Amino acid sequence: MASQAAPKTCKVITAETMAKRLLAEVKETLAKVQGPDGSQPTLAAFLANEDPAAVKYAEWSKKTCEDNGFTFDLRSVDKEMLEEEIMKANDDDEVDGIIVYYPIFPQNPSHDKYVQETVDLSKDVEGMSHKHLHNMYHNVRFLDPPENKKKSILPCTPLAVVKILEHLQIYNAILAPGNRLFGKTMTVINRSEVNGRPLAALLANDGATVYSVDITGVQLFTRGQGIKHPRHQVQDREGWGLKDCLPLSDVVIGGVPVESFKVPTELIREGAVCINFSSYKNFDGPAVKEKASIYVPSVGKVTIAVLLRNLVRLIANHPSKGDVDKGIVQAKSEAFADG
Repeated sequence: MASQAAPKTCKVITAETMAKRLLAEVKETLAKVQGPDGSQPTLAAFLANEDPAAVKYAEWSKKTCEDNGFTFDLRSVDKEMLEEEIMKANDDDEVDGIIVYYPIFPQNPSHDKYVQETVDLSKDVEGMSHKHLHNMYHNVRFLDPPENKKKSILPCTPLAVVKILEHLQIYNAILAPGNRLFGKTMTVINRSEVNGRPLAALLANDGATVYSVDITGVQLFTRGQGIKHPRHQVQDREGWGLKDCLPLSDVVIGGVPVESFKVPTELIREGAVCINFSSYKNFDGPAVKEKASIYVPSVGKVTIAVLLRNLVRLIANHPSKGDVDKGIVQAKSEAFADG
């Protein structure tokens, strides 16, 4: 009698599990950066829309901040007064970081971009200022070369996905930093300027072959054959679609904020890692568990942990009177040394 194969099991990894580890790291680094007399950091959060996803994000952020020793100052403002209120926060020494919940002007994305640029670089906890984005796309890790003491900030959701991939050991720690995704093929379904495109760039800059998919088609993000380029290159893949990308991909990352959208499970490679970063479920949960080896159904709590991680990095970038302590100076220079 032929023996039956053991049923395949898919590991479902929750965002909460991964966020706890990151938050412990954040608290430890904050203590080193501030020293024993450090004050409770303040995050000013601006809500100028009624988007349910933004409201939920704000609620989660408030709870996580308060549970981990941060002050969360939620400021609900009229969108026409938002720029003025952000400028006030820029000048307020009691505010350590600023987050703005988007979209504010959904019919005019350029106006949202203008608002992003209103946030002072030194308080941009989301990493959406031009300088931070330029550094990310060009694979530059510091704001102050050649001294290299001030780390650049990376966008929260893309960085959260990177941290999840590190937790899942998709990154190969044996390889040199910057090459640790070499040999991995990934599909990112979303090419927004806030999430999908920055994520594809980050993954490609770490050595992956990345198919970036949106309604206009497919683009290939790589660092060239054999990782020859210092930053990613982009090529259009004419005529390509999910049917071409998904069967090739070790990792599939879905992030389309449309309730009706589902990634076609039948196209997913057997044993792939599947991650959903949309506010809606882009994967059919029961079906994807039959195909994937690992499934991460949401990333929200990791994103908030990364938000606080970015806030601590901003604090580390700032000189203060307490920095006469050599230990604090050293801690600031080493804060989150992994990137």
